[in-house]
Amino acid sequence: MATRWGICSAGKISHDFTVALKTLPPEDHQVVAVAARTLEDAQGFAKKHSISRAYGSYDELARDPDIDVVYVGVIHPYHLITCLLFTNAKKNVLCEKPLAMNTKEVKEILASAKRNDVFLMEAVWTRFFPASVEIRRLLAQGELGEVKMVRSEFGVPLMHVPRSTQKELGGGAMLDIGIYCLQFICMVYNGEKPECIQATGTCLETGVDETVVVTLKFSKNRMAVFTCSSCVQLPNDAIISGTEGTIRIPAHMWCPTSLVVNGKETQYPMPEPYLPLNFLNSTGMRYEAEEVRQCLLKGLKESAVISHADSLLLAEVEDEIRRQVGGGTSYSQ
Repeated sequence: MATRWGICSAGKISHDFTVALKTLPPEDHQVVAVAARTLEDAQGFAKKHSISRAYGSYDELARDPDIDVVYVGVIHPYHLITCLLFTNAKKNVLCEKPLAMNTKEVKEILASAKRNDVFLMEAVWTRFFPASVEIRRLLAQGELGEVKMVRSEFGVPLMHVPRSTQKELGGGAMLDIGIYCLQFICMVYNGEKPECIQATGTCLETGVDETVVVTLKFSKNRMAVFTCSSCVQLPNDAIISGTEGTIRIPAHMWCPTSLVVNGKETQYPMPEPYLPLNFLNSTGMRYEAEEVRQCLLKGLKESAVISHADSLLLAEVEDEIRRQVGGGTSYSQ
């Protein structure tokens, strides 16, 4: 039986996710419905992607009995209310990152998923790329010896995008793109909570963070540093340094298609999309979608690759970073 998807929101990321699903076998993945805030938007999306059902409200999607899992692609501030709508309707959920605006909201979503006995995963798509799977394999086998330092960068000019600069739209570099650097470091250090977080940065007049530099110290004197910026282009690579070698993830570290292990490069090309994409390498969202299918087939309520504990850790560290930098009031005190 195919996993039957409902798409919540007809925006750019939902478009790319739907295109990515089409790179997977139709007997495994099927999009059966889309919901948007207006019926017109939903119908336009449905026509473009050959989806049979279009709803002008998220409530209608929540009531559709023929959906196994909902992909939530709404903007950050609406993740909480939207996730709760679907979990309370006993729907499995794949929600775009960040899972919510702060730790308090993340805890609410996780509690609701548990209470309703449904699967829930934060769509940290990077972790499911073949390159990321290989990184975890190399680290588990001790290929780098003891990892002592991780560095990561993500900076792109986003000042023209209201969603990146406006507080009410969930703006700020940390939640939008810094999360990729942070999740990478947390993956390398196996979900361990940092012992020390030191963050500095600059904020826009709108009150959201623009550029953030973070140093993290972990147990056994292991370090990490990352930079994220929504105003300038950065190298956008990442490096893991161990006592016996290094792994470099060339640009673009959030959707990696190559790895350089001790100087030797391996390519991991993406499948071609059938429609133009809004974001780089978006067909790579197929890997997280397949993870959701595998988890559902096994009756799991979370993925081991980005677990509920992982999502909570990300939220807690993000809150502390934004508290130190002063980026907005959306973190929980």
